[in-house]
Amino acid sequence: MDSLTTAAASGIRARIQTLDMLANNLANASAAGFKSDRESYELYVSPEAADSPEGTTPAILPVIQNRWIDFSQGTLVSTGNSTDLALNGKGFFVARTTDGPLYTRGGSFRVGKSGELQTQDEYAVQGTDGKPILLDSSKSFEINPDGTVLQGGQPVAQVALVDFADPGALTKRGANYFRAILPDAKATPAANAEVQQGKVETGNSEAAHSAARLSTILRQFESLQKAMTIAADMKRRSVEEVAKVAS
Repeated sequence: MDSLTTAAASGIRARIQTLDMLANNLANASAAGFKSDRESYELYVSPEAADSPEGTTPAILPVIQNRWIDFSQGTLVSTGNSTDLALNGKGFFVARTTDGPLYTRGGSFRVGKSGELQTQDEYAVQGTDGKPILLDSSKSFEINPDGTVLQGGQPVAQVALVDFADPGALTKRGANYFRAILPDAKATPAANAEVQQGKVETGNSEAAHSAARLSTILRQFESLQKAMTIAADMKRRSVEEVAKVAS
């Protein structure tokens, strides 16, 4: 395969990956606490190409070098629902699962049949004592900015709020959950997170921006397809010319 076709094919592959990423961002734009994916591009030179003889032109291919999660805060929207919690500032709620803790900013919670404060997926929301938060479902409750849960004016629990020194230690699990993947990644108490009851944080994926990028990527995709067509046409003409000379 000639260098023009190889470079164009690599560019198309990178754009397909970007299209998948943007489509996922758009699909989850309305999910509470969703964090969008971003990417950066780089030019790849294989070790073999880097050691090519002087005077030759090695193939340099465009690839997605890094895909990362944008943890910037979304908009806090009032819902009037006492079980909805939003975080203002850096940090995560902790959801207890049989496979270990998950971390989320999607605070659209509910009170389960057993009185546990739960996520919509029925994971128990963890308190600072490491246990589920138990409530009397027959009584109203208030939650202070520091996560203290009050019923009848008395504290009954405190919502655990944690953070990570390196956000790169987290990987996505579903639309708005994260899991720590680095062995030395430790959750520490969030320093400046503030709980706001009766609100949820919207996803930080900007639909208009993603739609504009989709249009740009599609135009680039079309240009790369034309480049492959031109390369194929050049190769065909070369073969025809050789055939003429040989005859």
